[in-house]
Amino acid sequence: MLKKLAKCLREYKAVTIFTMLCMVVEAAMEVLIPLLIFRFGKCVQPTGGGSPDIDGMILNGCLMIGAAIISLIAGMLGGKFCANASAGFAKNLRRDMFGNIQSFSFANIDKFSPSSLVTRLTTDITNVQMSFMMIIRTAIRSPLMLIFSIVMSFSIHPYLPTIFFVTVPFLGVGLLFIIKKALPIFKKLFTKYDAMNESVQENIGGMRVVKAYVREDYESKKFAGVSNELCREFTKAEKILAFNSPLMQICLQGALLALGFFGSRIILFTTGTTLDAFGLQSLTTYSLQILMSLMMISMIFVMIVMSLESARRIVEVLDEKSTITNPSDPVMQVKNGDIAFENVSFKYSTEAKKYALENINLDIKSGQTVGVIGGTGSSKTTLVNLISRLYDVTEGSVKVGDVDVRKYDTDVLRKSVAVVLQKNMLFSGTIKENIRWGKEDATDEEIIAACKLAQADEFITQFPNGYDTVIDQGGANVSGGQKQRLCIARAIISSPKVLILDDSTSAVDMKTDALLRDAFRKFIPETTKIIIAQRIASVMDADQIVVMENGKINAVGTHEQLIETNEIYREVYYSQNKNSESEGGGQNG
Repeated sequence: MLKKLAKCLREYKAVTIFTMLCMVVEAAMEVLIPLLIFRFGKCVQPTGGGSPDIDGMILNGCLMIGAAIISLIAGMLGGKFCANASAGFAKNLRRDMFGNIQSFSFANIDKFSPSSLVTRLTTDITNVQMSFMMIIRTAIRSPLMLIFSIVMSFSIHPYLPTIFFVTVPFLGVGLLFIIKKALPIFKKLFTKYDAMNESVQENIGGMRVVKAYVREDYESKKFAGVSNELCREFTKAEKILAFNSPLMQICLQGALLALGFFGSRIILFTTGTTLDAFGLQSLTTYSLQILMSLMMISMIFVMIVMSLESARRIVEVLDEKSTITNPSDPVMQVKNGDIAFENVSFKYSTEAKKYALENINLDIKSGQTVGVIGGTGSSKTTLVNLISRLYDVTEGSVKVGDVDVRKYDTDVLRKSVAVVLQKNMLFSGTIKENIRWGKEDATDEEIIAACKLAQADEFITQFPNGYDTVIDQGGANVSGGQKQRLCIARAIISSPKVLILDDSTSAVDMKTDALLRDAFRKFIPETTKIIIAQRIASVMDADQIVVMENGKINAVGTHEQLIETNEIYREVYYSQNKNSESEGGGQNG
């Protein structure tokens, strides 16, 4: 785990090393000052009597001032370098995590909820950043202060500093006990963070539904429940960590008390020959440095305990490899829109007992229009997701242009197979910027032509800013039908070999639906068009219609053939026509 995280330092390795070097210098200077005070005292009162050593006093005084200045400069530089290193480390972590997430297949994405990924990219990285900051600064400075102070204290008196050998192990055992108890709670804590973020994300995304059904109080209570649970778990962890402070105070005050008691006795019984007041003062300073170092180390342990689970969750995302990768020698061109499913079976995970698709055989010629209908859960979307290799087949093969999709470069394949997904998504930005997602270098003329084909030009030109109208995040300021037509325009602007519409005209009226299908026939006749629809009117003029049921193909044929031979298709057709007659229009699906 540490090796994986360390790779994210990259260009910040130098400032990280400089930070640690500054901490070494600062610790050395701070430990040197009490020794210089001890020597200064020896010059004021030389052993065995005599006049004060003025030159020695001046020398040691100057050395103390110099050590203090060097310590100050080293501390300031260390703080500056530490800020740069920790911020840069967090930046690289976010960049690497986000970049890896972008490479995920749908199967990878299914393993992590969006709220969990948001928590990992924000709260978890902040925790690791704070720990890294303390590790390269305080975790270097405090142990060095501890070691240097113990060593230097023995140069003042050979036996008295052994007090520290009782205090340090006692504190260490206490810290280990606290960590052992607190760590499992923090593991639970981050799953609560995920649940809270999921609640917020769901509420904000569905705000219109919440208000439409007057469910604000219910959502507030639901969030309060998640928040209170998080509070309880965090309080439980903090109660355990709170023992850290009294444990430190016991060790600190106990060491000072023992040092004062035994030190004063030594001074009295030896009349200052082995230890004088200046020596005791220096030992007291060293004891404070030792115990303050231990206190800082305990704080580091607390922070590390909190961030260990965060680090594990971050590395879990970094280690996740896409289930879909390019072959060693990929095919870089899709020659046409022929599609063939050959004995295809698929399930979403290797542990799943049931196949989502089973024994699929289907042949689609380039330029054909193919309709796909079926009940909810019949795996219509799963079927078309295999064409653009959003998932890989479990058994059999899917071919586009007479080549297995697994042999293509994934970018080349997906640029040739445009998909308008069931859940339409527009991004914040202008209409032009959204359409250019389909083709980055598209000209204004190409954008207008694509929007006219998608029956979107009419409503776009009615906006005050036309194609420069800003779309809110998620397309909140356009209707469902307008959003669908913009997504279709975005898909067709790249002139794909295959165009897949996954229930992407459900929110448009029957007239617009008919105009879209007519435009497809006239302007993109060579493109293979696969239309998933709930209403038969959207697919009845297709070259062939595929009827799906329970992950299998129930029937394939034209509208006329299926009316005659397929009971499922016939029932849907007559039920929709009946509704159409009684309601004066078709279903929107």
